[in-house]
Amino acid sequence: VQLQASGGGLVQAGGSLRISCAASGRTFSSYTMGWFRQAPGKEREFVAFTSRSGLYTYYADSVKGRFTISRDNTKNTVYLQMNSLKPEDTAVYYCATATSFATRPESYENWGQGTQVTVSS
Repeated sequence: VQLQASGGGLVQAGGSLRISCAASGRTFSSYTMGWFRQAPGKEREFVAFTSRSGLYTYYADSVKGRFTISRDNTKNTVYLQMNSLKPEDTAVYYCATATSFATRPESYENWGQGTQVTVSS
């Protein structure tokens, strides 16, 4: 499966942004989908994942209550709605597939190319 992330951009602190990740192929609904982010000079960090059906979601503490992950299996797309954005949310955001619930990058297989999110103070 190939992943294409989009929707990043520049937003002021306190603002909102929704990023998307479109997948090719017919097996999208068979994967757990995750979002990660990586800021300059830092390691890749788990953000959230959603189960194959989308009924179960899990978030990093740093984004809980502000970010919402969702998916539309009819469109082969996973979304990340980001509200109350902070400057520390600035990073390249990546989507990825996994075959089980996981928060470690090593557990994810296919990765998108990333989309830049910049939050100004």
